Amino acid sequence: MRRVLIVSPNFPPISAPDMQRVRMSLPFFGQFGWEAVVLAIEPQCSNAVLEKELIDTVPHEVKVVRTKAISNSISAPFGINNVGLRALPFLYRSGARILAGQQFDLIYFSTTMFPVMALARLWRKQFSIPYILDMQDPWVTDYYDAKPASERPPKYWLSQRLNKSLEAWTMPRVGGLIAVSERYHRELRERYPNIRQSLCRTIPFGAAASDHALAERTACNVDLLREPVWQQDGYWHGVYVGVLGRAMKFSCRVICEALRKGLAEHPALFSRVRLHFIGTDYAPAGAGRCTMLPIAKDLGMEKYIDESPARIPYFAALRVLGRADFLVVPGTDDPGYTASKIYPYILSKRPIVALFHEKSSVVSVLRDTSAGEAVSFASEDDIDRVAGSFFTQWKKVLHRIPFQPATDWRAFQPYTAEEMTRKQCELFDAVVDSEHGLTIRAGAAA
Repeated sequence: MRRVLIVSPNFPPISAPDMQRVRMSLPFFGQFGWEAVVLAIEPQCSNAVLEKELIDTVPHEVKVVRTKAISNSISAPFGINNVGLRALPFLYRSGARILAGQQFDLIYFSTTMFPVMALARLWRKQFSIPYILDMQDPWVTDYYDAKPASERPPKYWLSQRLNKSLEAWTMPRVGGLIAVSERYHRELRERYPNIRQSLCRTIPFGAAASDHALAERTACNVDLLREPVWQQDGYWHGVYVGVLGRAMKFSCRVICEALRKGLAEHPALFSRVRLHFIGTDYAPAGAGRCTMLPIAKDLGMEKYIDESPARIPYFAALRVLGRADFLVVPGTDDPGYTASKIYPYILSKRPIVALFHEKSSVVSVLRDTSAGEAVSFASEDDIDRVAGSFFTQWKKVLHRIPFQPATDWRAFQPYTAEEMTRKQCELFDAVVDSEHGLTIRAGAAA
C-alpha cells in the first residue's frame, strides 16, 4: 500500500467547494492501493460554512491532521484575510513534521488556496517526495484583464502578481497535474515546458449518490428549504443552488429574457413559474451580492425571481434540489467549464433545463445521460436566439411537470466518485513510478 499526504486546507466540517474532490475520494483510495493522510486547517479558523454532517462521510480510518491559522483579527489590519495565507506557516510546519515522521510516496494538493501549493516545492527539496497539484481553477488567469476595474475582484493587481510569482516557483518541479479542464493543462504546459503531457489528467469532480441518501436523513433548517410554501402554493418552483457572479451574467439575462418571452406567449404556463437562486455568492453571510436579482428587476421579472446570496449547508442544498419542481442551471461564459457542477442536479432526479457554453462538458453529459435539457451558446452577441432556444426547452419541461427524467444511469457511471478516484490513483502510480525511474537513472549516471 502506497501512502499519500493530501493537503486540503478546507475539510469537513468546513463546507467549501474545493474540498469535495478529496472528501468524495477518500472512501475509495484504499481499493486502488493508496493510504491517505489529510492535512487541513482547524474549522474555527475558516470563514466558511461549517456542517458537522459532512464528517460522517469521511472514513473513520483516515488520519486527519489539523493546523491553526493566524487570527483574522490580527491579519485583517494588514489587508490579509485569506485563510490560506494566514495558515501558511502552520501548514508548512505540520506538513514537514508528518513527512519527517512517516514514509510517504506522494504529496497531493487539492485546494483553490493557491499560495498553499507553493509548499510543495519546499517539501520536495526537503524530503525528495514528488507532488501532484489539483487545478480546480486556474492559478493565474487573464480573464479579468480586459474587464473594467469595477468588475475585477478586490486586490486584483496584488493577487495577480503574487499568483504569478508563486506559480512560477512551484510548477518547474511538479510531478503531475490534475485539472478539471483540459484548457488548464494546455495553458500550463505552454508556460512550463517541463510539465509532461503524459502526467496530466483531466478529471472532473465525481458524483456521490450516497450524499443524496444522507441528505434525506439529515435534519435541515425548514426556513432554508421553504418546504411549506413550495409544497402547497400551486406554483412550479425552479431552483438553482450555487455561485453566480460576473462570468454568469449572460446566462442570467438569457433566463430572464426567456421567462419574459414565456409570460408574453404562454402566460397560463409561465405565470406559474417561481425561480429561486440560492447561495449565489462566496462572501460571508450578510456581505454577499446578488447577480440575478438586479437583472430580473431591470427586465421587470422580480415578481417571479428571488435570490439569496448567502451560502447554505451542502446537505440542505441537496434537499432543496430534491424538492424543487424543476431545476434551472445557468452556466459560465467559460468554454472549458467542467461538468462537475451538474452531477448533484442529475442525482436529484428532478427535471433540468441548463444553459452552458457549447464547448462545456456539461452539454455532452446532459445529452449522453438523457438527464435534462441542455441549451448551448457560442457567443454572447446573439442573446435573442439563445433566449428563444432556452424558452423552447423550458416550455417542454413545464408541459410535462410533474415527472422524473429517464436518466441513463449506465451512461452516468463514468462520472461517479469511485471512477474519478480510480483515475486519480492511476496518475498517482504513474508519477511515483516515473519518479522512481528518474532516480534510478540519476543513480546509474552518477
